[in-house]
Amino acid sequence: MGIDEGWPAGLTVRPIDKSHAAAWAGLLAAKEKVDAEGENYDADDLIEELADPKLDAARDTIGIWSGEQMVGYGVVRAPDQVVDVHRVRTEGAVHPEWRGRGIGSALVPWLTRRATELHHERQPGAEGEINTGAIDTNTSALALLAVLGFERCRYFFSMERTFGTPVEVPPVPDGLRLVAYTPAYDEPLRIAHNEVFLDHWGSSPKSPESWKTWFTGARAFRPELAYLVLDGDEVVAYTIGYEYVADTEATGIREVYVGQVGTKRSHRGRGLAALALAKVMAEAEAAGFQRASLGVDADNPTGALGLYERLGYTTKNTWISHRLPLA
Repeated sequence: MGIDEGWPAGLTVRPIDKSHAAAWAGLLAAKEKVDAEGENYDADDLIEELADPKLDAARDTIGIWSGEQMVGYGVVRAPDQVVDVHRVRTEGAVHPEWRGRGIGSALVPWLTRRATELHHERQPGAEGEINTGAIDTNTSALALLAVLGFERCRYFFSMERTFGTPVEVPPVPDGLRLVAYTPAYDEPLRIAHNEVFLDHWGSSPKSPESWKTWFTGARAFRPELAYLVLDGDEVVAYTIGYEYVADTEATGIREVYVGQVGTKRSHRGRGLAALALAKVMAEAEAAGFQRASLGVDADNPTGALGLYERLGYTTKNTWISHRLPLA
């Protein structure tokens, strides 16, 4: 089935490019009103996503159109490297007013086919699988994935903590330093992050290019809300904060999203992640932010869920990651 085959009558499909960003943002806004996932995007966010140098938009994206309206989309992405399994990630959505017309039933096979191609192009000798997620309240998406052979494999919690009660920053242990992020720490921070997340499900080491694209080079990155714990000149723990303008515009609440928290194995058990996270939260509140949020793997091996709960975070919603083995 080619890109123009198998879709409901009257629709056209083509790869997504930057000129489609406004229509794409409109689709996602309509989706958010119904699905209430807490995900908001503006056109600039989506243009930034398309600028990922590892994304071949002509082959790895698809927009589904009714006239000038984007009524569905899909994107396929592959990781920089393989640790255990080559996990190709897919995402997609159908406009709420266009659901139940067979668009999703055509979209998921397209995503599966392109993910299979990408796996064989990038890592033909590795075990491969598709990973895709859905919020647990989206029963139609969960049912479609089950029918198409996907199995549930992991649960993730979206958590938040409203400011207003004091955030206590623990003392820095003797021999260590707590410092604000500067560009001079960028490469040591990337190296530390890669080491920290080696034992985290679904994570893969980030190349310098990918790190710049999605982490400290992202437009949402807030260097003033990134703090590192140093042992000498070595980054041993860190917390990195982001601010998404589209979320603030949609909710009226200024929120710091805690994108990454970690501690190297050699320094775990000393409260360093809590130290860096509490510092970021305190600085965010002082700067006028009203809330902090983050996501966590329910089975995180480092006990992160308990750490966040101790700092006052509560679960807002649950996401379910699904897998489909690739031959």
